[in-house]
Amino acid sequence: MELHKFERQLRLMMLLTQNRKYTLEELGKRLDMSSRNVYRYIEAFKMAGFIVRKTNGCYSLDKSSPYFKDISTLVHFTEEEAYILKRAIESVDGNTSLKQNLKEKLYKVYDYEILSEIVVRSGIADNVHNLYEAVKDKRQVAFHEYKSSNSHAVTDRVVEPFAFTANNNEIWCYEPASGKNKLFKVSRITSVEVLETGWQFEESHEEGYTDVFHISSDRRLPVTLRLGMTAANLLIEEFQLAEKYMEREDDAHWLFHTEVCKYEGIGRFVLGLFEDIEIINSPDFVLYLKEKVQNISEKIQD
Repeated sequence: MELHKFERQLRLMMLLTQNRKYTLEELGKRLDMSSRNVYRYIEAFKMAGFIVRKTNGCYSLDKSSPYFKDISTLVHFTEEEAYILKRAIESVDGNTSLKQNLKEKLYKVYDYEILSEIVVRSGIADNVHNLYEAVKDKRQVAFHEYKSSNSHAVTDRVVEPFAFTANNNEIWCYEPASGKNKLFKVSRITSVEVLETGWQFEESHEEGYTDVFHISSDRRLPVTLRLGMTAANLLIEEFQLAEKYMEREDDAHWLFHTEVCKYEGIGRFVLGLFEDIEIINSPDFVLYLKEKVQNISEKIQD
């Protein structure tokens, strides 16, 4: 019982030191306890010498509080540490017991949602929060003013969100209107409204294939590139998951064998570093690039 109480106090302290601020009700919901008990813990923090700030009904611990630096060092990850830990866990293939155990151990001390909010821009943190709650509670959501790069339209959509990608910038959803699982970019959603309606199509939820360039679809197009040192280094730096598809050919060259969903992502990379890249046994990709180069040439001439 005391251990459970200490865990709640520790998680409350961590929530109170995040950039995002919470009301008593929000803190109680996250910690599965009453607002009254949350208030009692906060008062205990005050008695221990911590400076508690309240702004517009939201609470936080002032970083000038005694012992704040020491405690923060012990229980907090830096943004870089949190990013690396979460990416490392999510990169484990499949839904293995190892992956689940790592998640449970990490998230008991450091809330999954906190990690989610760290790796996205602050402007869309509220959308990530609402999506996280919807996934946890198995509810449908409404995307208001979603800006689609495929249809070039801004529309409202009702979906069932069920899985974030590794970097939390995208989320897999089942769209009842189209009967398809789709990957939506969180940054393109103006706002997320959690609906009262629960999931109706859970049996149809299925994550699709996402290539190393963060593009998803049902297609898998094989591509092989021979990379010079500059191209190889930049590929790994920009797309970390690409490293496991690379093999060293000699001291200055690497072979990159992968499957992509579309040529757009890898095409942008190759066109930017074409002098340091050779395309091997990928005729369809070569045709795609030739068309792109032709279009670029015509635009420049115009």
